Formats: sequence, C-alpha cells, structure tokens
Amino acid sequence: EMDHRKASGPLVQLITRPSCRVVVCCRVDPKQKSEVVHVMKNKLKKITLAIGDGANDVGMLMEAHIGVGISGKEGAQAVLASDYALPQFRFLEKLLLVHGRWSFQRISLLI
Repeated sequence: EMDHRKASGPLVQLITRPSCRVVVCCRVDPKQKSEVVHVMKNKLKKITLAIGDGANDVGMLMEAHIGVGISGKEGAQAVLASDYALPQFRFLEKLLLVHGRWSFQRISLLI
C-alpha cells in the first residue's frame, strides 16, 4: 500500500500547479499512474477519469472516480477493474462526447 499523503517528486509538483488542468500519462510506472490519480482526486479535489487497457492500469482505474477499460491483447484485467468497458479505443469518442453529454443533461435536469 502506497502512502499517498507523502506524495512528492517532480511529477506531483507538476500536476499540482494551478495552470495544470489535464494530465495525460503514458509510459510511466503503474504506481505513478495511481499516485497521479490519487493526488488529482484527493489533494486537488478534481473529478478523475482513467482509461487503461492492461493489468498495469488496474490500480489507476480503481483509484479514479470513473474507470474505462479497453479490451486488448494484454487480457481482461483492465476491463474487469473498470466502471465502463469498451472493445476498442475507437469507441471512446462516442462514450465521452455523446453519452457523456446525455448524462450531463440528465443530471442538469435533476438539479
């Protein structure tokens, strides 16, 4: 278990800057992925969405508010650990732009 309260280092310093609005990580350690999501979620109080396609993304997907798993050559671990599962990356655009907008509209009507 990683102690996120002591999260530090250049990566954390970079994402905690006020000018940082979006974080995209690739080719980083699975522990770092989960740490970035944790800092964004708990320290900065941001809503987090994580997208992953392999076993190395499971920690990040579980830490995020919303996890999207993509089926791939690496197996089904990311899909099993996610809130939403997609068969291919190309369906991500429709999930975010169409279904995300519909969800936002439904929530807006309730409020």
